[in-house]
Amino acid sequence: MTSKEVRKAFLDYFEKQGHRIVQSAPIVVKNDPTLMFTNAGMNQFKDYFLGNKAAKDTRVADTQKCLRVSGKHNDLEEVGVDTYHHTMFEMLGNWSFGDYFKEEAIAWAWELLTDVYKLDKDRLYVTVFEGDETDGTSPDTESEDFWKKHIAADRILRCDKKDNFWEMGDTGPCGSCSEIHMDLRPEAERAQTDGKDLVNADHPQVIELWNLVFMEFNRKADGSLENLPAKHVDTGMGLERVVRAIAMQNSNYDTDLFMDTIKTLEKLSGKSYGKEEQLDIAFRVIADHIRALSFCIADGQMPENTGAGYVVRRILRRAVRYGYSYLGFGKPFLCKLVDGLSAQFDGVFDELKSQKDFVTQVIEQEETSFLRTLFSGLDRLNTILSAGKEVDGNTAFELYDTFGFPIDLTQLIASENNLTVDMEGFEKALAEQKARSRADAAKETGDWQVLLSDEREEFIGYDYTSADIKITRYRTLKQKGKDKFQLVFNLTPFYAESGGQVGDTGVLIGAGNNEKIRVLDTQKENDLIVHVVDQLPENPSQPFAAHVDERKRENTQRNHSATHLLHAALKQVLGDHVAQKGSLVDPKKLRFDFSHFAKVEDEHLAEIEHIVNDKIHAGIDLDEKRNVPYDIAINSGVTALFGEKYGDVVRVITFGEDFSKELCGGTHVKNTSDIGRFKFTSETSVAAGVRRVEAITGEEADKYFAKKLDELAAVEELLGHPKDVVKHLESLLKENKDQAKQIESFVNAQKGQLKGNLVNAIESVNGVNALIQQVDIDSAASAKDVLFQLRNEVENLFAVLVAEINGKPSISIMIADDVVSDKGWNAGQLVREWAKEVKGGGGGQPFFAQAGGADPSGLGKVLEHAKAFVNG
Repeated sequence: MTSKEVRKAFLDYFEKQGHRIVQSAPIVVKNDPTLMFTNAGMNQFKDYFLGNKAAKDTRVADTQKCLRVSGKHNDLEEVGVDTYHHTMFEMLGNWSFGDYFKEEAIAWAWELLTDVYKLDKDRLYVTVFEGDETDGTSPDTESEDFWKKHIAADRILRCDKKDNFWEMGDTGPCGSCSEIHMDLRPEAERAQTDGKDLVNADHPQVIELWNLVFMEFNRKADGSLENLPAKHVDTGMGLERVVRAIAMQNSNYDTDLFMDTIKTLEKLSGKSYGKEEQLDIAFRVIADHIRALSFCIADGQMPENTGAGYVVRRILRRAVRYGYSYLGFGKPFLCKLVDGLSAQFDGVFDELKSQKDFVTQVIEQEETSFLRTLFSGLDRLNTILSAGKEVDGNTAFELYDTFGFPIDLTQLIASENNLTVDMEGFEKALAEQKARSRADAAKETGDWQVLLSDEREEFIGYDYTSADIKITRYRTLKQKGKDKFQLVFNLTPFYAESGGQVGDTGVLIGAGNNEKIRVLDTQKENDLIVHVVDQLPENPSQPFAAHVDERKRENTQRNHSATHLLHAALKQVLGDHVAQKGSLVDPKKLRFDFSHFAKVEDEHLAEIEHIVNDKIHAGIDLDEKRNVPYDIAINSGVTALFGEKYGDVVRVITFGEDFSKELCGGTHVKNTSDIGRFKFTSETSVAAGVRRVEAITGEEADKYFAKKLDELAAVEELLGHPKDVVKHLESLLKENKDQAKQIESFVNAQKGQLKGNLVNAIESVNGVNALIQQVDIDSAASAKDVLFQLRNEVENLFAVLVAEINGKPSISIMIADDVVSDKGWNAGQLVREWAKEVKGGGGGQPFFAQAGGADPSGLGKVLEHAKAFVNG
């Protein structure tokens, strides 16, 4: 069976068992602060397990795009080295939300594997939970008894909490699980060692296929377990592994999910897969990583320097390093793999095909940028190695962290130069960085304290900015050493941060005691609206009046509605390829990221700004439609964002039927005239193929123009109130430019005179033409210019020029290439050593280097060192 047939058979089977087939959630998580990426099939259903939301369908099945490269589930370093770990993978899953439980889940799993997929029953083993005294949980004899209906008792293995008790996190829903493993070893090996002895032993050929999780507990913050109000089933089977098992392959990478990519790599590199282990690892790393990169970018996550974007960039750089180091790629190559990949997932994840060109261009530009960094790192490493000393730990870490050098590559290049790397220092620096990252991300929450049961907990903020509410639950929040509290209301006018719009702030006023509690932020945790406050009310059970900060909300709305107008104007001026790639809307400004591969020229920015302001002045009423069926909205031509998970019904925001029509959950002005005015403040590149514009509206735009008028008045005052300020400034600038040319001509004449004097000062010493002088010169750049001119005119040159420039010492050293090669002299090493005399530092290349410092009185010592050096 092909991978497409395996996937289809799974979904068809569970559809027949009454499951609704749902779409994969985006691989990039938007509204869950505990996750960057979807790392398990259950992520999109967390609210059902947490009890925050009732499931519309109690039986569902899907194939979910997952990524595991950060946090608790970090498989990155194993990827490619072994044959079964991946960054991006597909998790086939079937789910029961308070419907069926262990018996049906076990029976269906067995039937699918053995009757539909025709797996050899003699190679299968199952595990069940052995119980845990600490938690007070008993062995899962119930699952054991159900399994005995399908498989021999000696193939049912009891395993501990580590392997057979699944938890969503430190707190939350959890329960015992039953895993299905398969022994893929050759018959001869199976005859020597029983497969059950290798289950959960990390044997590459005895692998877990499917995990059936039976959620029935909630793990509290104190570590104790309590029963959930309903029991759920959560299963996950890796598509990559089951395809391999059906085909009886030795590796996940030998399946059609990866081999097409590997064959393309063979053609591009001229090297063969399956001949040499280190090359095979490189092939596997690249074949895996290109999938993760492509789907992350298609779902809206660009390579960046922080957060989820840093993870994507790290994956790309790991792939490029392996391609460069082992397959000989010195130019972009990953981008050439996207086309074949998109064809492979056609009809499954169509977002990749629809954005194929964009994904290709982003990857190509990111590769080009990193290869430049990689080459710079090689130059840096070669300079370090030329000193002939051990590579210290901090330097090795800098190469790893800044230039993307894996430590083993640094070790390899060092060993080729008969040098070592301070691994203890490297590990220390790496550990310190990880500790800093953990401290920055650390957040600890307590258990929810439930005050009243309420299924509504609804958002009413589209219509109201004040409401009488009750707190339904609260919990403690500790982050970066500060104590706060999170509150949930039965209903709320506060907008929770999502879709780029910041969360509302405001105040709660107690009905009984007029106590005021500040609402510092409003966040969405999955579908739960959580209000952050700095103190817990004295009586949380009393009614409260909730008031949103209306001025902040109004300013934010102006920016949000302007963003919709901006998006439409960008498409109108630049083209339909423009797609939103990120946004931020707050009371002060709006920021909008979009796909475009060139700087937006000033005339286009002016045109876009004009269009937006025309729509503002036209006074277009907001057309808001709520609870529109998703398919109807999409068919009406509405703009939807890639990487967003929309529900069955959506909200449609329209400003002019033929202009701006988007799916959006944010708050907006009632009429475009409420925006006031719109003004761009910047246009920059944010990532390969993505531009960013920032703009202001309303009050901030008024302040901006008022400030500009004040500045203009000040300029007019300084210029003596000329009739035409622009012409007057142009005249002054021309005059200044003419004077600058005269000064440049004078400086060049001085340089020429200085060069002539220096040529006369050259002495022949020990086979070199030595020039060791203190000079009067205007800048270090001028010294460099003079030395490079001398280098082209004087053979065997060894020159050291020192100068005091604006009270600061300057040292410049030039050594002819033949002197560097014949005598092994190195200007960079010399300048670093001699700069100590002027309390400074510097560096450079073997043939040229410069240094500065703080103490010009040491320049004489530098000249003494230089003369002693050349005299031997």
